[in-house]
Amino acid sequence: MSCAKHAGRRALRPRLIGLLLLVCASATRAADTPCHGRFIDPVTDICWSCLFPLTLGNMPITPSSSADTDNPLSPVCYCGNPPRVGVTIGFWEPVRLVDVTRTPFCLVGLGGLGLAPDAPVPHGAQVGHDAQTRNSFYQVHWYTNPILSWLQVLLDFPCLEKGTLDIGYLTEIDPLWANDELAAILNPEAVLFANPVAQAACSADCVAASAGLPIASLFWCAGCQGALYPMTGHVAAHVGDVQASVLLAERMTAKMHRELLTFAGAGRAGLCGLYPQPLMDKTHYRLQMVYPIPATDKIAGQCCQPFGRTTTVWGAGKAFPVGGEDFAYQLFRKRNCCDGSY
Repeated sequence: MSCAKHAGRRALRPRLIGLLLLVCASATRAADTPCHGRFIDPVTDICWSCLFPLTLGNMPITPSSSADTDNPLSPVCYCGNPPRVGVTIGFWEPVRLVDVTRTPFCLVGLGGLGLAPDAPVPHGAQVGHDAQTRNSFYQVHWYTNPILSWLQVLLDFPCLEKGTLDIGYLTEIDPLWANDELAAILNPEAVLFANPVAQAACSADCVAASAGLPIASLFWCAGCQGALYPMTGHVAAHVGDVQASVLLAERMTAKMHRELLTFAGAGRAGLCGLYPQPLMDKTHYRLQMVYPIPATDKIAGQCCQPFGRTTTVWGAGKAFPVGGEDFAYQLFRKRNCCDGSY
């Protein structure tokens, strides 16, 4: 894709446009590490039914076949800063975009731009130990992507996160991402769950997530994908490309919560604003693949998946050689809000 096409996207703010022009002018892409990707089209690539159900208090206004978290009971709410009385709204807001890539500095969600700096960082790889056991490593990129805000869909709705599409985090510059031992600084509790009993409990999380929502109390589990610990790019049991990439998207979300770089907004605690949540509640998120093949076709009435749900059904045929081995996922975060704009 040409540099002009990259710079012409209306949704990007000037700082990001400047970055893209700089990359196009100065970056050199190595021939043996191609970068594949695509700018996400919010019209054709996003499954907008993932926003639902929309609730007033705990009463659904817009029906949905997707499982929902518990909502505050009362439809009336009050916030003190600034003082306001409002109505209790619940919905799933699209707020983040996550790349999972084999190629360092390959911005999959920004059209396949390759930054290609001269930095000795690990490349993605899959290693087979025998006919049935494989492990892998990927780099991950985290973008702020509050689509509803930068599309200006709801101009006067105060419950939306403000901002535009922007790069938030690159694991290539994080020494913890490629080193399980160093990552223990960030998640020292991981040692408590590195045993067969704790890992066996994740099977219950897999069943629960595949049927509805994952089990929040099993916070060390990523359901059918494996374990959320350690919070690194190493996948100890690589079953498939989609499974491994979903696991790392979920780990990255947990990592951002642990580093206080993203916040929660669900339940009564979120009615008056976002709040820190160092131990991520995985029931507050659902994801949708937007690259290489946007998952916009509904399976069992759904095109978004809760954290931990098996990829066997919805992920079939979503990965393919060369151009379909890197991934991008749109994250939807549960939001409860006291809307006092009336």
